[in-house]
Amino acid sequence: MRENTVGRANVEDTPELKAYYKDLEKYEAGALWTVANKIEPWAPQSASVPVLWRYNDLREHVLRSVELVSPEKAGRRVIYLNNPGRRDVSAAVGWLYSGLQVMHPGEVATAHAHSASALRFIMEGAGAYTIVDGHKMTLGARDFVLTPNGTWHEHGVEGNGTVCIWQDGLDIPLVNALEANFFAVHPKVQQEDSGYPVDDMTKTWGNPGLRPADSRWSKGYSPMFKYEWEPTYESLRKYAAATDGSPYDGILMNYVNPITGGHVMQTIGASMQLLRPGEKTKSHRHTGSFIYQVAKGRGYSIIAGKRFDWQERDIFCVPSWAWHEHGNASDSEDACLFCFNDLPVIEGLGFYREEAYGDNAGHQPVAA
Repeated sequence: MRENTVGRANVEDTPELKAYYKDLEKYEAGALWTVANKIEPWAPQSASVPVLWRYNDLREHVLRSVELVSPEKAGRRVIYLNNPGRRDVSAAVGWLYSGLQVMHPGEVATAHAHSASALRFIMEGAGAYTIVDGHKMTLGARDFVLTPNGTWHEHGVEGNGTVCIWQDGLDIPLVNALEANFFAVHPKVQQEDSGYPVDDMTKTWGNPGLRPADSRWSKGYSPMFKYEWEPTYESLRKYAAATDGSPYDGILMNYVNPITGGHVMQTIGASMQLLRPGEKTKSHRHTGSFIYQVAKGRGYSIIAGKRFDWQERDIFCVPSWAWHEHGNASDSEDACLFCFNDLPVIEGLGFYREEAYGDNAGHQPVAA
């Protein structure tokens, strides 16, 4: 790929050069100028494309998997979300994986651990729970749950519960790209009863402005494995009463590690944002890949010039460096978007960059 610009590769092929390239191939080598413009783009060139996965389209197929495979045979009964540009690595966007997991009352998945970091966002059902390194957490709709890398974890639904579906989010494609992924099944299949009180981590670490005086937590991820919906939404409403918010994100709050104030895990960050009735944000773009799930309400997002209309439980993605803006379609109800992303990696490596859309009063033209 040649470019007629100073400082960029612009070498014209000749018979002698083509023969030279063939000679280099014999030694598993090549000339940089033949690939330099491709591997060093002027700006990020994401292979991912914007996608909206409608929950109403997928729910029937997710439930059908219960009839077709058992959790024992499948390991985890999940329908994963496949971005057309990332099918080779089973990613929903960038280096992030997403899937919809379903469990029936009385089912328990095998306890396991892996190098990938993971999260759950509960979509529907009652009686679900997760156990992380012996800490059991009850799960309700819109709760956000961590299963950090290297932790033993398992999921289940109590016998008196209902069918439960939740979104799984992981950094599997990233960890695989780094060739660092390990997976292990618990030697006793299920974790033994640890004696910890149920929901002890949220009760210990989830108190605003307060921290246990004798805390000894030193791991790189948040000790608050569960972030409940009700206090999250209450915090958004309180913040909305005190600020106009961001012109690009509305009322945006990050889930944080209560020890550091930073991201909840080393490779995955998460946030919840509120769009007030009728609110329409301006367009911007930034590095990093983002997967959104609609936690409340209905609205739309314009991503790379295309409009996507969404409602509660729908999932959509924003690829790195794609222009995007959001709108609340209701004039009376809030809309809330849960999001997980790879910002801990992007920021930690010094790659974060952001740009506002400067034309048309900050709004993208929408393709017909």
